[in-house]
Amino acid sequence: MALSGNMCTDKKAAATNWIHGRGKSVVIESTIPKVVVRSMLKTTVSAIVYTNINKNLIGSVMAGAIGGFNTHAANNVTALFFATGQDSAQNVKYSNCITLLEETDQGDLWICFTMPSIEVGTVGGGTSLPAQAACLKAIGCKGGGTNPGNNAKQLAHVVAVATMAGELSLLAALAANTLVQAHMAHN
Repeated sequence: MALSGNMCTDKKAAATNWIHGRGKSVVIESTIPKVVVRSMLKTTVSAIVYTNINKNLIGSVMAGAIGGFNTHAANNVTALFFATGQDSAQNVKYSNCITLLEETDQGDLWICFTMPSIEVGTVGGGTSLPAQAACLKAIGCKGGGTNPGNNAKQLAHVVAVATMAGELSLLAALAANTLVQAHMAHN
């Protein structure tokens, strides 16, 4: 007899987490004006959309990924989890997410980011460590919240937004072919 039969898929990539979700499921989207894509991301809308299709969608399918249709979600999720006292070993599951990009009729960039399985907490465990508690306080998620669970929901949204921003940044660097020079300049 065992406590778990592994259907919980704790700390494992699994299709069931993509299909049914686990913890919080977050879908966020944004439209970024083409002038911002050009001036801030240093690329074009068509180039970044093309890069996303070929890397995140086609490349991930060819690799046999289970829900990992993203550029580097694991990096952002793990950093946020260390900073906020979460279980960083869960990053394999939380990296099951998809980044979708399209060019709008106006030529702007639409991005949609889906994370179906984010298990986060704002009470207990690593969240009570001084640095992690300070980080949670800084982002307005420390403690249980006025309504129990509200801060955990907010933290799940913070994780998704920050991860989407990282996806956008890396996709732009790949589309503009500036990733290596950025690493050389900042490492």
